Amino acid sequence: MTNLIFGATKVWWYVSRSTGIVAWALLALAVLWGLALSTRALGKRTPAPWLLDVHRFLGGLAVVFTVVHFVTLSFDPWMSSEYGYTITQAFVPFASSWKPGPMAWGIVAFYLLLAVECTSLIKNRLPQKLWRGVHMASYPLYAMATIHLLTAGSDNQNPILRWCVLATVGAVIFFTVYRIVGPGRAESVKQSAPKKRSDLK
Repeated sequence: MTNLIFGATKVWWYVSRSTGIVAWALLALAVLWGLALSTRALGKRTPAPWLLDVHRFLGGLAVVFTVVHFVTLSFDPWMSSEYGYTITQAFVPFASSWKPGPMAWGIVAFYLLLAVECTSLIKNRLPQKLWRGVHMASYPLYAMATIHLLTAGSDNQNPILRWCVLATVGAVIFFTVYRIVGPGRAESVKQSAPKKRSDLK
């Protein structure tokens, strides 16, 4: 009976942990998918619209899971009783008395995620340079989210999680180098070039 009661009080903690890991995984997939599309790593032809939709869908899901991750943590009885953790602290950097530094990494990453996703939704109404500048924040966003995962989470000792982080970080670095100095550079430059009026018809 005691174990059942203890388990019930930890439900929100487990939900917060699991949604945080899922949010990070979705973000990693979105970044990798975007890099693959921009470098034509998925094929030389112009990507089908559904491929871009998948990229946006992954980013949108990452926002949803991140919000659930933040909100459910404030429902955890241990966090609220021991540290006075509230939902307000979930969205203000360094407001939490529990691991303020690691928590701040996650909060700032969330705001960058919102900026990237919101500007992507209105991409056609924004100057290309502005959109690209904001979208480049995906790199520090992914880095901050990964730091948060490894410093704030209680699952950072899990070997499976560590290997997943290592694999995704390695893949992001590979595709980034591929895009900057590798064969993907030409495709990336071609896509970032201003389109001619005739191309817009």
